[in-house]
Amino acid sequence: MVRSVVVALVFGLGMAGGVSAQHEAELEAANNNIANTASLQRGAKYFVNYCLGCHSAKYVRYNRLGEDLQISDQQLIDNLMFTGERPFDLMEVRMKPEDAQRWFGVTPPDLSLIARSRGTDYIYTFLRSFYIAPDSPTGVDNVVLPGTAMPHVLWPLQGTQRAVFTADEHGVELFEGFEAVRPGELDEREFDDVVRDIVNFLDYIGEPIKRERQQLGIRVIGFVLGFLLIAFMLKKEIWKDVA
Repeated sequence: MVRSVVVALVFGLGMAGGVSAQHEAELEAANNNIANTASLQRGAKYFVNYCLGCHSAKYVRYNRLGEDLQISDQQLIDNLMFTGERPFDLMEVRMKPEDAQRWFGVTPPDLSLIARSRGTDYIYTFLRSFYIAPDSPTGVDNVVLPGTAMPHVLWPLQGTQRAVFTADEHGVELFEGFEAVRPGELDEREFDDVVRDIVNFLDYIGEPIKRERQQLGIRVIGFVLGFLLIAFMLKKEIWKDVA
């Protein structure tokens, strides 16, 4: 079964505490936009195919997802509902917790709030920062979260890469960058767009009301500014004959 794209974001921290922080890469800006419905639709597709086999988003219902992302019930059933039977079902996994514990050593966490707890920049950088590590049980490590137990499930899209480290005057290894080893199905820009879509979707499910709240805020601010303009013009008209 495919491991989740972001399994290590929650429980992996405890497994990497002994690794030097000098290995870690600086976070890059995700620049995601939850107002981009097309991006959210693609992110939902990637989430279902790469994450939902092990991880739930138990605070989100399929029909709410369809309403916000402009996806019909039939499209939901045909393309996204691999773990639900009815449009009003929650996005939950069928894998039993005891099976997950036996197979993975941990129970994969729910990802509904991962973007709010870790931040979109963290997820974006993490998903792009796997590198070959022969000594790792999964064959890979990550410069954002050294010692992570998560495999690189997006490697067919990104390909594989090698991390380049240099030692400073104290012998501490510092991360310099990546070298491509094997190309994936996508070029670098296309893969970055895929990751950004996943991050965008995780950002959306963390607070589905956020888009509506932002749009309402813009309308309220517009109303207040318009009212202030009218009040100013009215004040000038009333007091125009006063010396």
